[in-house]
Amino acid sequence: MLDVYRLRLLRELDRRGTLAAVARALSYSPSAISQQLSQLEAETGVTLLEPVGRGVRLTPLARILVTHTEAILERLEEAEAELQAAATEVRGTLRVASFQSVLFALIPSVLTRLAERHPGLRLEITHEQAIPAFEGLLAHEFDLVLGEEYPGVALPPVAGASTQLLARDELFLVLPSHGPYAVDAPADERFRLADLAGVPWILDPPSTAPGAWARNACREAGFEPDVRYVASDLLLQIHLAETGHAAAVIPQMRSSTLLTRVSTASGAACASGKRRNAHGSGVTPSVTGPSTLNR
Repeated sequence: MLDVYRLRLLRELDRRGTLAAVARALSYSPSAISQQLSQLEAETGVTLLEPVGRGVRLTPLARILVTHTEAILERLEEAEAELQAAATEVRGTLRVASFQSVLFALIPSVLTRLAERHPGLRLEITHEQAIPAFEGLLAHEFDLVLGEEYPGVALPPVAGASTQLLARDELFLVLPSHGPYAVDAPADERFRLADLAGVPWILDPPSTAPGAWARNACREAGFEPDVRYVASDLLLQIHLAETGHAAAVIPQMRSSTLLTRVSTASGAACASGKRRNAHGSGVTPSVTGPSTLNR
């Protein structure tokens, strides 16, 4: 009988490429991982790894075994989910990775309702970006990922995970109302994104979906944004706008009374569009909460 844990280690080596990467992800030493895989070779009676330089790579037989491992782990997770669904009391630990606006807007109420309805359920939440969150999901570090997707910045499909669109969230601008960069934009008046060409910006890093989307929206409006501040912290973004130092793009989930809609006319179509947001990806999303979290 093959050991499921060792099969999982083999799959992780296939995904991550090196023993050191597997060891870091699972908090083991490379020698411990190597020893477990050697035992798996003894169980199978075939060679699973071959040396390449200072590392190793999977043999063709090992890749066949990885394919079967994916199916085995999927069936085990389905069995666990079915047992949990049949239980009269929800217990155990649910590990969730989420992006920031959901943490601000939804998680407090979710924690309150879970404590009332399912006191035996322990909820662990990590603020994580999309790509490392999905990597953690496939490595079984998380059970559920709440991610986000922006127009024109779609994430590639995640093999081995199911994805469900839970909500759509609108994006708003936070504009300085005083100081040298003040923008006179009454809430009931539409204006062009191009009118903000001379205003400094605080945006997410360009390597992230929010940062890439905001920069592209400005370029489509005919100007390169003057990004003086780079940060993913929503509170800092709002604070710099409130204190008159920069413009920011904020999701509605974290909106306040000073948010101003951007016109869809004159080259600002993207800036007033909606983003696909808060889609849960996981094998057993068994959590009860607001409409954006379905059991």
